[in-house]
Amino acid sequence: MMLGQEILLVSPFSALKRLLELSMESNFWKSILFSFIKITTGFVLAFIVGIIFAIIASNKKNFKTLIEPLILTIQAIPVASFIILCLIWVSSKNLSILVSFLMVLPVVYRNILDGIKSIPKELNDMAKVFKVSKIKKIRYIYLSQVTPYLRAACSVSLGLCWKAGIAAEVIGMPANSIGEKLYEAKIYLNTPDLFAWTIVIIIISICFQKGFLSIIDYALKRLEIN
Repeated sequence: MMLGQEILLVSPFSALKRLLELSMESNFWKSILFSFIKITTGFVLAFIVGIIFAIIASNKKNFKTLIEPLILTIQAIPVASFIILCLIWVSSKNLSILVSFLMVLPVVYRNILDGIKSIPKELNDMAKVFKVSKIKKIRYIYLSQVTPYLRAACSVSLGLCWKAGIAAEVIGMPANSIGEKLYEAKIYLNTPDLFAWTIVIIIISICFQKGFLSIIDYALKRLEIN
């Protein structure tokens, strides 16, 4: 209100008004769908691979020694450097998948590995004495101990994957993506669009986080019941 210039900063009313206008356009929903599919794909792949790597590393010291430098490298390299490097390897269309995957993988791997390490040795010894089957051992010992670490990994990595994925789209500018719309808003000094798309990213990120965690909780609960 003091500046009287919305190029620098728009009011919440202007941002919401522009968001409503954009929601009437078909390209708006196409961009959301494109980014959602790509970033979600990267997250799910990293989630699965991270769990598999953690399980193998907890049983095979050689594998853990081999993969440790890779995980440390991924954690150390800045997101912007990763995005530029990845543009050399993959097309801009799939860039957000790879970047999201690389950002989430170390978080999931570390948390799951720490969760497996936290399992008391006495529980494993007890399972051996009573000859507990591998399936029951996984369900009643491993899952119960690893679940808090799994949820923590999801909480951290879900927000991270959206930040990194959108940043990759802004630099790579794949057609019909949220990142492309953000870049166009910056080029044309269209601040209402910039704020409107930022609101969209926040809403999608929060909804995706809550939705995925609900699915995880439901799946774990079903396993306990059965």
